[in-house]
Formats: sequence, structure tokens, C-alpha cells
Amino acid sequence: MSDTVLITGITGFIAKWVARDLLKAGFSVRGTLRTAAREKEVRDTLTAEGADTSGLAFAVADLTSDKGWAEAAAGCRYVQHIASPFPLNQPRGREDLVPGARDGALRVLKAACDAGVERIVMTSSMVAMTYRANRPRHLVVRETDWTDPDWPPCTPYIISKTRAERAAWDFMTDRGLAGKFTVVNPAFVLGPAMDKDSGTSLDAIALIMRGTYPALPPVHFPIVDVRDLSRLHVATMTADVAGRRLIGAGETWSLKRMAGELRAAFPAYAAKIPTREMPAFFVHLLGLFDRPVRALRADMGVVPVADSQETTALTGVTFRPAAEAVRAAGETLIRFGLV
Repeated sequence: MSDTVLITGITGFIAKWVARDLLKAGFSVRGTLRTAAREKEVRDTLTAEGADTSGLAFAVADLTSDKGWAEAAAGCRYVQHIASPFPLNQPRGREDLVPGARDGALRVLKAACDAGVERIVMTSSMVAMTYRANRPRHLVVRETDWTDPDWPPCTPYIISKTRAERAAWDFMTDRGLAGKFTVVNPAFVLGPAMDKDSGTSLDAIALIMRGTYPALPPVHFPIVDVRDLSRLHVATMTADVAGRRLIGAGETWSLKRMAGELRAAFPAYAAKIPTREMPAFFVHLLGLFDRPVRALRADMGVVPVADSQETTALTGVTFRPAAEAVRAAGETLIRFGLV
């Protein structure tokens, strides 16, 4: 079997970094796309980032359809399932994102298992670990923690990531193949993007830099730089971590602290960047009309801190300071004219 790695959703913010790092490490990469029309764009982007794209190939497959997945996985030694829906504007129905995330994951896992791959790495999220009733204000999040998707404050995105990961573990366990499966649970992903396809996390930073809101919701998030997250995905593929969940996260910062870092780093934007936090009651009120703000109500009153010691001990991957990730995100948005 060749050292070919299937990456789902290769046009994505995280997936392009994983593809770059795998190509630089000497692996061949086969990336899935919903349309072949984007092949040249992806190849050019990765070439500009210093990757030798002679080992890059593509397969057309969509998470909403069975078509193409068997062919995409055939002959691959590893699978990196990274693609999943993450809209900034949450849909109205609590379960609306579940079919795309859960059924898409199961399509990829079935194709990978049928192809006899050696290791499957799936990108989930820390949101599948963090949300449930009666949380302490200072919440230490560990690999054994699970979100309760039936908890009323959970958003459609939180629900979809949790149900998709649960379904994936059930599928692999039922097949007796959990020992070939590892899940990476990243935090709020910032850092540099390779192109304008910058990911929803950077869209949130763009809202801050544009001054979309006069004040910021008083919420906190663990942060991971996409470059460290990519290194974690690559390390997870060959490290002795099968059958485990791995947290990908560094420091926890509030949106207000992120805004302060952006003001200091980019003085030309300082006048637009808010300096104050919204009162809690106003967040709830604004959330009645504003979906991005509504999605943050589940984060009110809790400071989640990621315990990533196990991840570092098992993979050797460490996480750079949040300030570096925040500044790199701002630089990306300015570079590509997104703010």
C-alpha cells in the first residue's frame, strides 16, 4: 500500500495546511472536492506555500452523496476526514446540520474501512466536549468530556459536531476498528490562511476588525493556531494514539482580549475595534435578532480551559501563544482585503 493520504474537503482552511505539511513530509495526497473546477486553485495555492504538488491528486466527492467515496479511498494508507459544515449564521432547526456532518462522516468512514486503510483521523471539535448543564465557571476540558446535545442552549453546530463524533465512534467500534481511529478536537482555530478561503473562525475576527458590533459578548475560547493544528493532524496519523480523542488547543482568551491584541497590532483599524463588553442581558436580547450573537449565548458565564497535556505527551505537538495566532489571523484578513 502506498503512503497516500486522503484528505476530505481539501479546499478548507485547515485541510490546506494539512495537505501542505503532508506533501512537505513526503506523503502523496489525494484531496476531495465537490467540483473539479477548483483543482487548479488548490494546486496553485499549495505550490505558493512551498509544497511539491507532483504528489497531489484529486477526487470529486460530496459528503451528501455516496458517489465517489469508494474510488477516493481506494489505495490510500491513511484518511484525514476534515470536511464538515460550519456556518457563521446558524440555521433555525436544532438538528439541521446533523445530516451533513453525521452522514458525511459515516460515508467517509465506510469507504475508508472498505478500502482497508491503516489509520483514520477525523476532525471533530472541542464543542463536542464543552457544553452541558451545571458547568463550573472555570471549566477544565479533558478528552473524556462529552457535550450533552440535548441541553437546550446548544446550537445546531454544537449538536452536529457532537452527534457526528458519537456516530463515528459507534460505527468504528461496531466494526471492531476503533483501534484504527483517532479524533482531533480543536478549539477556536486562528492563525494564517493561505488564501481568501479563510474559515469561519477568521470570519469572527473580521467582524471584530470591521467594528460590526459596538461591544463584544463576554465570552472566552481556547485558541489553536492552524499551523499547530495541522502538525497535530500529521503527527496523529502515525503516533501511538489509536482509539483516542486528542484536544488541539492552547491558551484561553476572551473576545475582548483578542480585540485588544488586534488594536495593538493593527493601529490603522484600532478606531473600529470595540473596547467594551456587552452586558449579559444585552447579549440575550440581541441574540433574539442576530444569529451570530445568538450562537454565543451557550458560552456565557464559563471560561473553558483546555487540558492538552495528554496531546503533547503522546504526539510531541505544542501550541504557540494565542497572541501569535490572533495577529496572524488579522494579517491574513488585511492581506486578502477581507476587512
